[in-house]
Amino acid sequence: MTDYMIRATAADGQIRAFAAVTKETVETAKNAHNTSPVATAALGRLLTAGAMMGMDMKNERDLLTLRMEGDGPIGGLLVTADPAGNVKGYAFHPEVMLPPNEKGKLDVGGALGVGVLSVVKDIGLKEPYVGQTILVSGEIAEDLTYYYATSEQVPSSVALGVLMNRDNTVRQAGGFIIQLLPGASDAVIDALEKRLGEMEPITSLLDAGKTPEEIVSELLEGFEPEILERQPVRFFCGCEKERVEKAIISIGKKEIQDMIDEGKPIEAGCQFCNKKYTFTVDELRSMLAKALRP
Repeated sequence: MTDYMIRATAADGQIRAFAAVTKETVETAKNAHNTSPVATAALGRLLTAGAMMGMDMKNERDLLTLRMEGDGPIGGLLVTADPAGNVKGYAFHPEVMLPPNEKGKLDVGGALGVGVLSVVKDIGLKEPYVGQTILVSGEIAEDLTYYYATSEQVPSSVALGVLMNRDNTVRQAGGFIIQLLPGASDAVIDALEKRLGEMEPITSLLDAGKTPEEIVSELLEGFEPEILERQPVRFFCGCEKERVEKAIISIGKKEIQDMIDEGKPIEAGCQFCNKKYTFTVDELRSMLAKALRP
């Protein structure tokens, strides 16, 4: 289990925690989309968050979607995750390059800019749950912390990190989510705030090679954390040619006829994994026949 995450509880059920290492997942996303270092960091952070938030859903068919749209040069990010640890996503402009921020770090906040975070939870009800908040910094972890506080009224601390090597490979990636549950005592709240204030940055923990268990153990030292679940994490897209074909059929008969009239094969790609599918003119004629059926 190279990339994986854990779910834990502590302080007799007053605290819950998630922690993940996602180096291979982020590297796979980087290779699929040929992302720049800052786009890799941005997408990697949101993929990590999506994995941990997806773990909190109950049913195997539940689906979480995180969408961040800003006025910065990256335009936005889109990530989906399921409860089994499968995540996928893309940056709107994966090629964006920016100088480091004032701390000498990859400028994810500058890449995203000012905008909106949308969290969509499709849990099998008639309508999905949709929560929206502003981007308070564009740094993603802070934005999700703000989302939890305002949209779900759950006091939370979210930390996400992606470290890059000079050759644009991913050195480390991961993060954690710590949350106070209803009924948490003032003593636990004060002690947890003090502990979080003393902690090293998540990037330092990841760079030291800490496992999710070690991260939670350090974060919740003195709170007697208990690991409840371990779950693998991977970048996975279930796209296939048949799904892309259905998408083409859905665009309309006139558009398909226009493609046929050009007399050349077309190439259609999946935004999530960047896989390309080629359709011949004969295949387009078959799709048009399907589109014409009543």
